[in-house]
Amino acid sequence: MSSAAEQMGQFPTFSPTDSQIAVAYSVCRSIARTSAKNFYYAFLALPKPKRQALCAVYAFMRKCDDIADNEGMPIRERRQKLYTWLDDFHRAHAGQPTDDPVLMALTDAQRRFLIPVGWLDQLAYGTAMDIEEDPEKELEAFRPGSEPSAPNGITVQYKTFEDLAFYCYRVASVVGLVCIKIFGYRDPAAEQLAERCGLAFQLTNIIRDVKEDAAQGRVYLPEEDLAKFGITPEELLTASDAARFEPLLKMEADRAREYYRSGEELIPYIDEDSQPALWALITIYRRLLEKIAVRQYDVFHGKVRLATREKLLILGKGVVKRLL
Repeated sequence: MSSAAEQMGQFPTFSPTDSQIAVAYSVCRSIARTSAKNFYYAFLALPKPKRQALCAVYAFMRKCDDIADNEGMPIRERRQKLYTWLDDFHRAHAGQPTDDPVLMALTDAQRRFLIPVGWLDQLAYGTAMDIEEDPEKELEAFRPGSEPSAPNGITVQYKTFEDLAFYCYRVASVVGLVCIKIFGYRDPAAEQLAERCGLAFQLTNIIRDVKEDAAQGRVYLPEEDLAKFGITPEELLTASDAARFEPLLKMEADRAREYYRSGEELIPYIDEDSQPALWALITIYRRLLEKIAVRQYDVFHGKVRLATREKLLILGKGVVKRLL
């Protein structure tokens, strides 16, 4: 990391104009609207400054994910690019000029809502966990005539659920912490609840995307859980008999349901103007999980998702609940 990280306490030397900030937030809003299929609908229930801040955080996360998921680039190069991106953020935060609209908006949001820089670092570090270097695989994947986008074998990322939970903390629980910092809260008890709620969201994503992740060579379901049900990682690629995976995925879903209870407990802890957004977000993700359950956990034949109309109905119900 550059020395820019050491300059954070200094008075900013670069102050974007109001019009530059407005354009930067507009870019982030466009990224969130295009890519944040579930989060964006909950954002709509927030007051404008909070909505803009969350769009900026999402756009920063999206950039991290896009770098990590670029299979046309060697892993070592992806890691370097990811850390360069994080260093660029540190420089912008330290007051050095930037013309990147995402960093401009993120820096403004971080200062406005006093988001700990360490939390934003954790988001990037979590993404980096998806691209641990394996020199042998790298050499094979990028030999002449090979296809960089084709996964070279399947890797079970984590041995135990505790190992997976640490990954989830970085990529999801920290998101929960950043969100409640923007939402507003006074009682520190909200922080543990937000961490657990983020874990529920990430487990839901892992269950939904198990086939897609396997196709990219990654299995997030813990090795000990696969062994418990006698399932090999390679079976997740073909999944000819979806019923075979139902007990495994149901167990993970039951874990997620436990964590969703913390989300319900969290709602009263945050500022009233943000409660509809959090309620909508929790409801959208939990509805997605239950939709998977109705399909008997068959996530192998078509992606499970909520229709736009369903999300808008949930959003409307959240707003009405606050008014009543």
